Amino acid sequence: MVATSTLKTKNSECITELDRRPGQTHFGKDSDFWDVCLAEPQRSADLGEERTCRQLAEMFEGVLSRAKRPTLHCSSVLVPERLTRRIARHVLRLASGEPCGLRGCVFYVNLELDEGVKRLERVAYDAAVVPTFELTLVFKQDGAAWPSLRDFLFLGSCFAPKSRHVLRLSPGFRLVKKKLYSSSAGTEVEEC
Repeated sequence: MVATSTLKTKNSECITELDRRPGQTHFGKDSDFWDVCLAEPQRSADLGEERTCRQLAEMFEGVLSRAKRPTLHCSSVLVPERLTRRIARHVLRLASGEPCGLRGCVFYVNLELDEGVKRLERVAYDAAVVPTFELTLVFKQDGAAWPSLRDFLFLGSCFAPKSRHVLRLSPGFRLVKKKLYSSSAGTEVEEC
């Protein structure tokens, strides 16, 4: 349907249909302007949380990317789809009850390999804030993944025996939360 200014009869049904577009708010008889305005802070809070979640996921991906060559001795790291987003949501939930929220967090990002646990990086979310809690994130190597043929064969000096071509992560992870501001605070472990 195309709306033009030459419409001779004003049919209320037709005008309602023209006024409603996807993504726009319609004020009917049962709602008014203030009901919609009061609902907006929740919507903007959700958008802020989604933005923070995305930033955290990008931060975790950046840590993995920086650790590829020097620490993990591989050319690429395969991360399961939405893994970093899931981790970010868990982190936001754990940070919600803290005095400074996420700003008071220090992350220790580790990777659990067959040989043991390797520390990848320490990241302070906001370096200007005194840390109130620590979160240790442990990514896990996918043990079900088939190793490449290059890992089995030593084909010369260009393929060092300790280097991998691809490291595949498992969809599982572990988060360990340690509070720093309370002497009676314990450690909270979440295995996902």
